[in-house]
Amino acid sequence: MTLTPDTLSDAGTEPAVDATFGSGGAEPYARALRRDGRLRMVRSGDSGAALEHDDDAFDVAKWSADADLADLSTLDGAASVLDVGCGPARMVRAALGRGLRALGVDVSPVAVELARAAGLPVVAGSVFDALPHEGYWDAVLLLDGNIGIGGDPTALLARCGDVASATGGVVVETADDAALDDVYLARVVDDRGSESDPFPWAEVGADALVEHARGAGLSVVQTWVVDGRTFCRLARTR
Repeated sequence: MTLTPDTLSDAGTEPAVDATFGSGGAEPYARALRRDGRLRMVRSGDSGAALEHDDDAFDVAKWSADADLADLSTLDGAASVLDVGCGPARMVRAALGRGLRALGVDVSPVAVELARAAGLPVVAGSVFDALPHEGYWDAVLLLDGNIGIGGDPTALLARCGDVASATGGVVVETADDAALDDVYLARVVDDRGSESDPFPWAEVGADALVEHARGAGLSVVQTWVVDGRTFCRLARTR
């Protein structure tokens, strides 16, 4: 599903041009990155901005911490890794620690600043921009819900397939609900009720991912679960 003008109208608001995860507004994502804050993502227009339930929140500090066992499982079999929406680049650090070639890409200036300050190779921008070494990467990672980037999973997968090597593929972390396939306008909200601008986002489960992969010229060749997190490996079909 793609956000269309009609869908945006139904949502009651429109995102800013090139709106991306957590940007604009009060910039709660940027602030949380600097102070390891907690955030949640809400559908744009939902009432009740402040964090009300811990289960709704995610801890940004995790993205600066060391990769865990589930994270590391996504690197198996790869010699080179591109992490899309890398944040402070924990997966880039983990890949380099394994002796792999690695690069991160992120639209957040603060995330890029933090990663570079730690000596990690990260480029600023979107995965849809021209990227270094396109067609080279063994594993293109879409973790931490990043299959949602841009609100068009099929287009995102097609782009990631383009930058992967001919023998490589895309690794996607999927939603807990295997059948989930949802696109909506979202906002990031912090514990003070500060909100970002609205941005298009998607949530995709492992079963729903199959159709998006097919539309992108990819197929799901492996699915595995570690510590309750589900991952799928996609490879080219054409």
